[in-house]
Amino acid sequence: MTTTRTAIYGGSFDPLTNGHLDVLKGALAIADKVFVAIGIHPGKAPLFSFEERMALIEASAKAELGTEESRIEVVSFDNLIIDAAHEHGASILIRGLRDGTDLDYEMQMAGMNETMAPDLQTVFLPASPSVRTITATLVRQIASMGGNIRPFVPAAVAVAIEKKFVS
Repeated sequence: MTTTRTAIYGGSFDPLTNGHLDVLKGALAIADKVFVAIGIHPGKAPLFSFEERMALIEASAKAELGTEESRIEVVSFDNLIIDAAHEHGASILIRGLRDGTDLDYEMQMAGMNETMAPDLQTVFLPASPSVRTITATLVRQIASMGGNIRPFVPAAVAVAIEKKFVS
């Protein structure tokens, strides 16, 4: 009997960046199914709505991942990622790492998650050097100042961001 390895990759994805896609590709290398879980926080005002982020992730996955795109599913969560993992049958929590600062924070989170949900395994995936410096926050800042964000995000995301910032 074959076991399906299911992972969940949580974040705000506001916007999806090439760094996020890089980590998603790594997640697909170790899991049969990956839930891309968009965190919804009522107190935050995101650049893109959940529906927009979902559509951008799906369009970018289709364009960048080819047939592998069928192995991802975009969902939302407004609780702990461990609860979302259990809800979707995931046993693996995917976390991307850019640098040592990320590692320090992510190790703390992994420890807390393990205490609350020992059945879940956190897997750290290092971002490729070419995308290591990209953050969604910097992409939003560059876009708000009229800069070129195309090197940092998938094409569909670039178009959507540029529409948001047209004067």
